[in-house]
Amino acid sequence: MSNQHIPQVIGIASGKGGVGKTTVSTNLATALVHAGKRVLLMDADMGMANAQIALGCKATYNIGHVLRGEKSLKEILVKSSQGAFLVPGASGMRELAAMDDAATAGIIAAFDDLADDFDVVIVDVAAGISPSVLTFLAACHRRFIVVKDEPASIADAYGIIKVMTRDYDLNEIYLVPNMVPSQALGWQLYRRLNEVCHRFLSHSVAYLTSIETDEFVLQSLRKYTSVIQHAPGGAASRDFHRLADAVMKLPPVAAPNGHIQFFVNRLAQSAEEG
Repeated sequence: MSNQHIPQVIGIASGKGGVGKTTVSTNLATALVHAGKRVLLMDADMGMANAQIALGCKATYNIGHVLRGEKSLKEILVKSSQGAFLVPGASGMRELAAMDDAATAGIIAAFDDLADDFDVVIVDVAAGISPSVLTFLAACHRRFIVVKDEPASIADAYGIIKVMTRDYDLNEIYLVPNMVPSQALGWQLYRRLNEVCHRFLSHSVAYLTSIETDEFVLQSLRKYTSVIQHAPGGAASRDFHRLADAVMKLPPVAAPNGHIQFFVNRLAQSAEEG
């Protein structure tokens, strides 16, 4: 196998907004840092920049400066108080929210310079199925779909899974039930949605764990910090640590998937040498 270091890249998405996608992204990043991993979180919800707000980061520069050629990716990184590094998005910039494929591919390629600096890269994409969202998700090694147990969220989660599997031929798709009353009910939600995917798409999605409803999550958002830092003994913190443990046990991604990808040259070399 190649001795080149290949960070694991996880895209976190949702069919619709309001299901806690950024909360999952920021807290998974924090939990992985607690587990000793070097973590980079990219706020790829380009027009909103929610991740830096959730982590209480003040960013002088953002991804817009990289796109304009004014800064390198490494120059805009911000370290959160929780220990994860952040690629800040740019709030309220319409041109970033509608990036074309070339701009998206340029950002993905820029990450090559950071390959040796991080163990895990988390890409928090915008809600929905815009072309830039799907390009980012295809570029990741794994895709986590955050879903709530409500009809609109379930329908939209199915919709994004359908596009990823039918139009992009992607695998390594995991469902993360969020804000569920119990682990058992989260598992049931996963089973229901997975059965629909298997029946109508001939494709199964995977499962790691669920995140239980926890009043401390809202409190942490109001304090601009992770729930892990705000309430380390709470149910959500426990579940995010469980999710991080499950992520660390996943096997390395074996080979490129045919799309523009993060660290694709290292993936290809690893596949050749393996």
